[in-house]
Amino acid sequence: MMSKALPVVPEKTNAPPRAVIDFDEKLAAHGMELRASTVDTLQVNVGKLCNQACKHCHVDASPARTEVMTRETAERVISVLRRFGIPTLDITGGAPELNPSFRHLVRETRALGTHVMVRHNLTVMFEPGQDDLLKFFRANDVEVISSLPYFLEQQTDAQRGHGVFQKSIEALRRLNGVGYGIEGNNLRLNLVYNPAGAFLPPPQASIEQDFRRELQKRYGITFNHLYTITNMPIKRFLDYLRRSGNEDRYMRKLVEAFNPATVEGLMCRTLVSVDWTGRLYDCDFNQMLELPFAPELPRSLAEYDPAKLSARRITTGAHCFGCTAGTGSSCGGAVVVSG
Repeated sequence: MMSKALPVVPEKTNAPPRAVIDFDEKLAAHGMELRASTVDTLQVNVGKLCNQACKHCHVDASPARTEVMTRETAERVISVLRRFGIPTLDITGGAPELNPSFRHLVRETRALGTHVMVRHNLTVMFEPGQDDLLKFFRANDVEVISSLPYFLEQQTDAQRGHGVFQKSIEALRRLNGVGYGIEGNNLRLNLVYNPAGAFLPPPQASIEQDFRRELQKRYGITFNHLYTITNMPIKRFLDYLRRSGNEDRYMRKLVEAFNPATVEGLMCRTLVSVDWTGRLYDCDFNQMLELPFAPELPRSLAEYDPAKLSARRITTGAHCFGCTAGTGSSCGGAVVVSG
């Protein structure tokens, strides 16, 4: 059975977020332009099917979604990794493990010597057919990155659904049990923190200390690192902002917190995002907004050309202020060290 999910109110509009100033204009005011530097990560969304329906989800993933990457497209991903020697594959969803080609994709990619990261929601390991998932992760030396809204039950269940916290704690114990997140072990377990509302995350080092102390004290759980990620004003979170009358205030907060020191380390400068059909984007957020590359650039895995994708100009929008606010935000957490 799928985990009990939060009720999700359909979006009232697909219109992009509003901002008081254009993102490229903000960059220009600082004498900057956003371009890729190289491609060292292929971030692949294998579909929107998920056993949860989180309130903040920028993918709109849920148990009701039917978008799932085919084996043919998965083979194209493997071919690109093999041909161009991209060092890291970052697999996301939805819940990636629910894709029938997920394990094939991981095995074949690891056989190439490519580092594999999986955005794992913890509770999916309790779904039918996932009994041996942790053994599979360990056997393939997969880096596990898992979202945990907070170290307390009320806050986590409010964002992810009733009962999710207790399942998540049990999942983390099981990950520790097979060696993940244990000091001196190479099996990496990293957690992700998103704010529960329309505000920026706290300093990453500070909240990591809190999580490390409380998870150890309360549940005996350890992990490697905690990443803070700003809630992007798109999809479900944008709908929440609009329903609560917070969109303008939140966008002003992001713009006012713009930090030019974050631009050099933005994730879009070193990755290419791939959707479940094999189309290419600058990042996962652009993918969800269907903001494509410039017309002269490759648009799909079949056209992949590293010479054209390196140093490309990044397609931007108002949501980009989310990645450049404060200490910055990326799939690897804060972009610059605070304080």
